[in-house]
Order: sequence, then C-alpha cells, then structure tokens
Amino acid sequence: MNTLYFDCSSGISGNMVLGALLEIVEDKNYLLEELKKLNINGYKIEISKKVKNGITGTYVDVIIDGKDEYGRIHHLEESEHHHSQEQHHHEHRNLRDVNEIIDNSSLKEDVKDLAKRIFLRVAKAESKVHNKTLEEVHFHEVGAIDSIVDIVGTAILIKKINPDKIISSIVNDGYGFIECAHGTMSVPVPATSEIFAESDVKFRQIDIDTELVTPTGAAIISELAEEFTNLPAMVTEKIGWGAGYKELKIPNILKVYYGKMEKQNEDFVVMETNVDDCNGEILGYTQELLFKNGALDVFYTPIFMKKNRPAYRLTVACKKEDIYKLQNIIFKETTTIGIRYRFEYRTELGREMTELDTKYGKLKVKKVINNGETYVYPEYESMKELAEKNNIPLKELYKLT
Repeated sequence: MNTLYFDCSSGISGNMVLGALLEIVEDKNYLLEELKKLNINGYKIEISKKVKNGITGTYVDVIIDGKDEYGRIHHLEESEHHHSQEQHHHEHRNLRDVNEIIDNSSLKEDVKDLAKRIFLRVAKAESKVHNKTLEEVHFHEVGAIDSIVDIVGTAILIKKINPDKIISSIVNDGYGFIECAHGTMSVPVPATSEIFAESDVKFRQIDIDTELVTPTGAAIISELAEEFTNLPAMVTEKIGWGAGYKELKIPNILKVYYGKMEKQNEDFVVMETNVDDCNGEILGYTQELLFKNGALDVFYTPIFMKKNRPAYRLTVACKKEDIYKLQNIIFKETTTIGIRYRFEYRTELGREMTELDTKYGKLKVKKVINNGETYVYPEYESMKELAEKNNIPLKELYKLT
C-alpha cells in the first residue's frame, strides 16, 4: 500500500510540510492553482531551495503583503515566521471565519474536511490555553493567512498524493524560550503542548535551544499520522525535503518518504480470558453473541487454573474497531473480571464464494487462491442441506470437491 512516512527528527512546521510534500508531488503549479480557490488575497507564495547543513530542501514562504481581503493586517505564528510584535493587529479571525472561507471555496470536499479537522485541533488547544469557548476565543494562530495557506495547502497535497497510510517518527521539539505575540513562552509553546496532549503523538525534547514544532505543525502531524514509530519496511519511491528558516546545529529539515509497504492486518486483535466459574450453557450463548457482533473467530480451550480447577480459556479474534463492543459482551455475559488482548498480524489468502453444480444439486464452496493455485472447500451448511435432502452420507459430498 502507498505510504507516507514523516521523519520529524528536526521538528515540523506548516511550511516545512508544504516543502516536503511539494517535492513528492513535483507540481507547484497544482498547489498554487488549487489555493486560488480559497478566494483570499493579501499574500504571495515564494518557493525556493535552501541548504541546511549541506542538505538541499524546498522552502515555502507565505509572504503577507500587509492586509487581508478585509483590509486588516494579520500575521501568524511569530515564532515560526519571526513577525515583530508591532506588526500584530488586534483584529483576528476565529474558527468560524476560517471554516466559512474553506466552505465557500471550490476546493474538493475531502480537502475541505481535512483542513477543517486540522484547524479544529489548533482551535481546541488555543481555547483551553486561553480558558474560553471555541465561540469566544479569537486566535491569531488560527486566523492569519499564512496558517490558512499552510493547512489548506497541506490538505491539497495530501489528497493529491492519496496515501493509504501515514506514519510518523517520534516528534522532536527543542527547549528553552521563544518570543511570540503573547510574550516570552517556554518550548514547547502552550498550544503545541495541548495539541499533543489531546492526540496520540509521541514527542520528546532534544538538545536544541529553540522551538522546532509550531502549533500548525503539531496539528498537522496529529491529524495525519496513524502511528509514531521507526521507519517501517517499505520500498521508497520518492523523498521530499522540506526546509525550515532556522539555522541550527542539526539540519532544519523535514524529511518525508513516499513508497510502498506490504499491507498488514494491523487491526487484528486477539482477546483472551480464563473462566473457571461459568457453566457451559452461558459460555455457548456468549460465543453466539460474539459472532453476531462481528467476532472473526471464537473458541474455548480446556485448561487447569489455580487449585487445579478445570476451566476454559475464551479466545476471541476481532478487528480493532470491535474490541470494546466485544469486551462489553464478555464482561456482561460471563463471570470474568479481566480480559487481556494483543495486536497481531495475519496473512489472508484471496477467496471467493461460489457454487458447484453436482448431481445432488448446487453446493456452496469457498475458492481460495495461493500462489496461483486454487483450492476448493465446501461449506458445511450447504453439504448438510444436500445430505439431508438426498438421504446420503455427508462424506459422499466431500468426494465431489
């Protein structure tokens, strides 16, 4: 499956994401034309190459010409773009204003949806930091043109690439203090910290005395990445290098891999629990309920527990999204008070259901394909029906396949 892997060892910001993804898409005009659909003025985009510690990457700079389409001055993420305090204006868009701009554009619906989800992450964080509701708070971090361009541009390029899976490294941020619109802030800045706290992002601080992760970058990677781990086994087709503006002792570069990874059933869960005080009728009924509610497999294994008590181990295989529903059934229907589970991989063979014409009637079978070879397995219920209908032994029907 097509996979994007974000190497955030030097942090992440909105313009670094745009630079890296542009190198993968290799069509800056596509991005610029799509961004015109926002129908906002007051900015221009400069795309150039910058060298960071000997590594060349694409640098995307959203330049504000001083006013937006309403004639108001707006600037975003002073820590990322180094706008001065004097440039900051007291009028700012709120989340509803930004969503209206996105909704009123002619962008594709999936692009709109992704962009609004990213903005919502920033909005929730700022709301908590300032102790105001989403309706009350006005954020310069959300309302400025450069963040709109960074976030919507990211959504445009992600949907253009259309990966099946997005993975990230552990996200590295720096330490110390930076100057921004609210004064001196410790790193990670409050909005970034809250975005990470409300997500599954794995992040840490490294020995770099500055901000490496902006709120925009934090929101983007929080929304996009499904997991945070080392680079998986994949065949790399392209690498995008997105340059930041800072000169550091490490390369201020976001590296994004694009390639193919073998599809794995990572959502496959195995749950188990041992039961020594529940009768067989209850256990049988529980099995039926589990199958009806999406379990892929359910079986019991005879075991001996403490004090040499005969018991059963209940094993349930299911998809990740069904785990809590099935756990609730087990807790409700049996006497267990604890369930353990683990994530496993599995290999599935291609299969299809079909029918064979036999002298006894149509027999439902499962055709399974492995390395070009086809195996045919009869379905029990179909064989049972034919055996009873024709008054023949079940074993005779096995001979037909």
